[in-house]
Amino acid sequence: MNTPSEIIISDPVPQLSDVDFSKGIIEDKKSYQKQLSHWQKRLLAVQQAYFHQGRRVIIVLEGWDASGKGGLIRRITERLDPRGFRVYPIAAPSKEEQGRHYLYRFQKALPPPGRIAIFDRSYFGRVLVERVEGFASIAEWQRAYQEINEFERMLTDDGVRIIKAFIHISKDEQLQRFRERLDNPVKRWKLTEEDIRNREKWAAYEQATNDMFQQTSTNHAPWHLVNGNHKWYARVSALKGLVLLLERGVDTTPPPIEPDMVQWAKNQLGME
Repeated sequence: MNTPSEIIISDPVPQLSDVDFSKGIIEDKKSYQKQLSHWQKRLLAVQQAYFHQGRRVIIVLEGWDASGKGGLIRRITERLDPRGFRVYPIAAPSKEEQGRHYLYRFQKALPPPGRIAIFDRSYFGRVLVERVEGFASIAEWQRAYQEINEFERMLTDDGVRIIKAFIHISKDEQLQRFRERLDNPVKRWKLTEEDIRNREKWAAYEQATNDMFQQTSTNHAPWHLVNGNHKWYARVSALKGLVLLLERGVDTTPPPIEPDMVQWAKNQLGME
């Protein structure tokens, strides 16, 4: 299977400048669809293995507005058994959640054995949007680094596998995608006033993101950077990286069935 050589940048402490936007292009649609299908099927095998073995997975997706998080999630889940995963699109906290610790709503969403939880944005909002927009005090977002690290360490010590990815696009690419959304009635709803305002604080978000990598990319839950400027490439490389990370140390061979069970089933079905 001919797949992108650059899967996911996963240095111990990545920085946004690590991404080379001149690389990472798949121009042939047939090749893209073939590669995408290959890794989707392989991810389904991983999901089945995790289900049978009672393993838990948390996938954290962060990225710029219009970076393609939603499109990637659709490709991740397209062929999975819907009973085995749940996607949590994270928006502003509800009134009930506002009066509690910010990790409360994520603790409620932790996956049971054999399941996958996918966060479209996450608890890292405390050190990104809440930091930049002033929704959290300096003391609160600075304290959050340690709180998040301890939260993730608690989960990984309990056997949860955490995959964290940030989809990075250039400021020019974001502008082009905003223009496409504005001109397309079907996609216009995706563009919000907040998206446009956030562009004015690009440098502040860039600094906050790099600080997040520096403070929360750990051995047990490292950050991975996805080159997102080309959507086809981003989806294939992210899927491949996700599969390879989840396969580490896990036997994905389908579990054997008891011979007596096979014989009983054949007898009941009149197959002999």
